[in-house]
Amino acid sequence: MSTPAPVAVALDAPDLETAARWAALVTPHVSTVKVGLELYLRYGPEVVASVRGGNRVSVFLDLKLHDIPATVAGAARAVARLRPDVLTVHAAGGADVVRAAVEAAPGTMVAAVTVLTSLGDDDLGRIGLSGPVSDAVRRLAVLSVEAGAQGLVCSPREVAAVRAEVGDGVTLITPGVRPAGSGADDQARVATPEEALLAGADLLVIGRPITRAPDPGAAAAAIAASLRRVAIAR
Repeated sequence: MSTPAPVAVALDAPDLETAARWAALVTPHVSTVKVGLELYLRYGPEVVASVRGGNRVSVFLDLKLHDIPATVAGAARAVARLRPDVLTVHAAGGADVVRAAVEAAPGTMVAAVTVLTSLGDDDLGRIGLSGPVSDAVRRLAVLSVEAGAQGLVCSPREVAAVRAEVGDGVTLITPGVRPAGSGADDQARVATPEEALLAGADLLVIGRPITRAPDPGAAAAAIAASLRRVAIAR
């Protein structure tokens, strides 16, 4: 069996049974499955055990915690007992928020979300953040790493610039990854899996192009094969 591809499949399923089925289909081919806010709020801690299954795939708990430091610390401590491999927090909460999550979940990689991939330069202006997006991402990346974040979430378009800012010791996670021919859905800053990997991403978040496919397992296998070809060619 080949090494699983560095892909986190977003299990944005309508129910727990579907999420668990998708996880079972894709985990021979990918390293990670991602549980988002909607699924976690609907089913709670049970969802983590259900999608982890017997093969112990890595679980990315994408809750994007964003509150005052004490509240984020309490929330991170509460979910740390589920042993997620990755937990997200919003970098825009500030350095103290990132640090609170890191200290409260010492066995989990805390990944700070820089700028959501649904936002563009105009959106930043409307919400009062200094842009352009690329500058905001770099600022938030540096702030988060200095506060102890072991991972960063940014779009594939910013990966190279973020890597230059923070060095090689930080895991870069990229949503907004769409195979060629797929629609962008609600993402504003996208790239293909091959482009994201070549740019320097460590973990690619891919959801609907896999889970909406007639055979999610086959779709995951095809993406994994394309990424292996890129890795060999590098």
